[in-house]
Amino acid sequence: MTEAVTPSPSPFDAPPLPPEADADSGITPADIRDGAAVALVVGVCGVLLGLLWAWLAPRVSYVSNGEAVFLRNTESEARIGADGTFFLLALGLGVLSAVGVFLWRRRGGVPLVIGLALGACFASLVGWRLGLWLGPARDLVAAAAKAGKGVPFEAPLQLLAYGVLLVWPMTAVAVHLALTALWSPRDPVKTAEWYGTYPPPHVHAERPDA
Repeated sequence: MTEAVTPSPSPFDAPPLPPEADADSGITPADIRDGAAVALVVGVCGVLLGLLWAWLAPRVSYVSNGEAVFLRNTESEARIGADGTFFLLALGLGVLSAVGVFLWRRRGGVPLVIGLALGACFASLVGWRLGLWLGPARDLVAAAAKAGKGVPFEAPLQLLAYGVLLVWPMTAVAVHLALTALWSPRDPVKTAEWYGTYPPPHVHAERPDA
């Protein structure tokens, strides 16, 4: 019966490499909490969007002849001005929210980006609905009856292009990713250290003088 014999290491073999360090664990509970906090704070900022939109959006005037309601000025661009005002406000708030999140957590991360996107989407919806609620009454018939025949009255706010609701989240995510790519701290590059020399020093040792 023979036994397995383990060959002895050769002096010409390279020394073994040290074990690699464990990889980063990835997303941590702290990262998830940060993302949730960002979503909450940005979502609440939708109130500011609604207030500014109701205040700054141009008004559309209607007039009634006692039987129907008509635009007072058919050449007015106030109807699309509400969309433009919402667009510019959402664009500015998207940039501000992205910069604020970046200054708070420079390292970035997937949870922060997701929280920023979700919070901005919710903020746009809040701003839209709040602006409609704060603006003129939405019942044109009641508003015309209250104003009287031939008396102009303000029409309710409305969005003609619902795509502007995506301006805030798209701007915030794009600006945040750009800031993170340009100025976020870089992780040090891990390099494997080599212990020992190869071949061993005695291989190239000088021959003793005869």
